[in-house]
Amino acid sequence: MPRPRSTRPTQRDIADLAGVSITTVSHVVNGTRAVAEDTKTAVLRAIEKTGYTGDAIARSLVTGGTRSIGMAISLVANPYFAALMQAIEREASANGYTVLLADTHDTVASERDVVRALRSRRVDGLLVTPSPGDGAVIGELVSLDVPTVLIDRLATRGDVDQVGAENIQATSALTAHLAALGHRRIGMISGAPGLTTSEERVLGYRLGLGRSGLAWSPDLVACGNSRRDGGALALSTLLALPEPPTALVVANDSMMVGVLHEARRRGLRIGRDLPVVVYDEVEWADLVDPPLTTMAQPIEEIGRQAVRLLLARIADPSRAAETVRLPPTLCHRESCGCSGAA
Repeated sequence: MPRPRSTRPTQRDIADLAGVSITTVSHVVNGTRAVAEDTKTAVLRAIEKTGYTGDAIARSLVTGGTRSIGMAISLVANPYFAALMQAIEREASANGYTVLLADTHDTVASERDVVRALRSRRVDGLLVTPSPGDGAVIGELVSLDVPTVLIDRLATRGDVDQVGAENIQATSALTAHLAALGHRRIGMISGAPGLTTSEERVLGYRLGLGRSGLAWSPDLVACGNSRRDGGALALSTLLALPEPPTALVVANDSMMVGVLHEARRRGLRIGRDLPVVVYDEVEWADLVDPPLTTMAQPIEEIGRQAVRLLLARIADPSRAAETVRLPPTLCHRESCGCSGAA
């Protein structure tokens, strides 16, 4: 009696059509063992003929791609990354791609593992926000010619596509704004060491001081490690100085949350007792009292550009690498000490 067939093709259907065992089909689909070329060809023809769609990897063997993008990103480091992820998913979907997301936990070891896991799924390319101190993982991807785009945290190397916001001039503008209000001791809470974003924003802070005729003092910079608790601790460190800063530049929104909590705990009024500006916009920036003066990154455009760069790299692996810098926008409110800012 013939075996009942389901309406959806299975590996058994492929095996029957190709005249091979299910085990052989599995080896061809998953690449788990070498298979004779004529046998592999027969299996691939059967996949194509049956329209087998039960496995994205099987489709990739026929089409040459999975129509999927891997995204290795830290979901805990910064709320900004959640908004970025949504922008990337929208752009990828509009181009017929799905996004496979993996959390790097912002550590190099975890990043290495998730990147390799995504590659094992045969994604067509990777979007990566490098973890602090990373270098080997990116170098491995470049050496293997894996289509890759770095996002936000850019590398100094010029052989990989990357896109992010401009940091130096933007942070300089925030610093110069506080100086224009009369502040002469402007402190900074910097991000995690080993990140280009951290280094560039500190450089921008120093540039803003110089443009305003103010001296650079390393004592006025406290590292908040790009985290909420680090922001609170860094504020405590700065306020403990013999001459604490009279105004503050905070290098990201996660640390800003810590600053707000620590300031409240101490009874300090943001904007009055301690004017503050922050690099990064958050959806609640205009809901706190006083509303925050921020430098808003163009998240939607960063996401779109990242996907477009990756698809261009997939289509033409030999094209020259590009670095795209997008200008952020100053959102002038009242936390800087300006009354009734708009």
